[in-house]
Amino acid sequence: MKYCCGSRSSRCGRMRVIVESLALRDEDVRTACMAHLSVLVAEFGEDIPYAGGLERGFPFRGERVPFLNRQKGIYRSRVQRGPAALAIQTSAKSPYDDEVVEDGFLYAYRAGSIDQPDNRALRAAHQLQVPLVYFIGTRPGWYKPVFPCFVRADDPAAEMVLVTPGVLAGPMEEPEPIPLEDPIERRYAVRETRVRLHQARFRGRVVPAYSDQCAICRLKELRLLDAAHIVSDVEVSGEPTIRNGLSLCAIHHRAFDQNLVGVSPDYTVHVSRRLLDDDDGPMLDLLKGFHEVPLQLPKRGVDKPDPDRLEARYARFLECAA
Repeated sequence: MKYCCGSRSSRCGRMRVIVESLALRDEDVRTACMAHLSVLVAEFGEDIPYAGGLERGFPFRGERVPFLNRQKGIYRSRVQRGPAALAIQTSAKSPYDDEVVEDGFLYAYRAGSIDQPDNRALRAAHQLQVPLVYFIGTRPGWYKPVFPCFVRADDPAAEMVLVTPGVLAGPMEEPEPIPLEDPIERRYAVRETRVRLHQARFRGRVVPAYSDQCAICRLKELRLLDAAHIVSDVEVSGEPTIRNGLSLCAIHHRAFDQNLVGVSPDYTVHVSRRLLDDDDGPMLDLLKGFHEVPLQLPKRGVDKPDPDRLEARYARFLECAA
């Protein structure tokens, strides 16, 4: 039997503590999860479908590990050795806006005993300060993953935790998830996340209503489709409803926002005189080709663009075109 000298024994002890800490925090599992989520974001955009996307799981030590459990809000994978949750989720039906505060998102414990496994996993994420993924439903079957996130506060009396966005720092091949310690940076990240979530849920309502295609050019590539507000969301009548939205490809969205393309209340597309009189290559010719073409409308009559909102927006288009 071999024995370590004092100094070597001390080193062995420190190494054992480090190994045990890494196991407790499941850093290898979390790194694999977030690295593969980054791949899916590159493939699908920030809004990822479960079918054909998240359902694949992520590779870890020769097997596929699920990203989340769609039947439960709090998820800890069976491959984990530590006690903390790997992910949490909110369904597309949940009014997340009501749960946003200045420093993050309020997330409730699972109903029932405070000491059930799911709640212990959620609270352990706070105790260990490990990164997790917050999957927020944008429409049925679609999620926007917000990662890394950290459970910054735990309130057992209210049965609720505070979840805040962090950042991935370091080299691109091995970024490290870290929390935002500066209050100003943290609140800015929360505001930016809220805006992106708002747009994702708005897109999740509008684009499917138009059969997943551009209402002007009929392009069907989902990664190039946006939900454009008819009346801006900063205005009183700019609610994030289907009737205040148009499904547009990226170029027509930009042209619509810049009042280079307009839609009249009778659902006719108009191209500004500025573009019609210009001659600057095939892309511009493509835009011109949709002048006075009927807008592709949603199948359901209740989803058609609101004529009153279109009239107000078209008046602005005419002012800019004058």
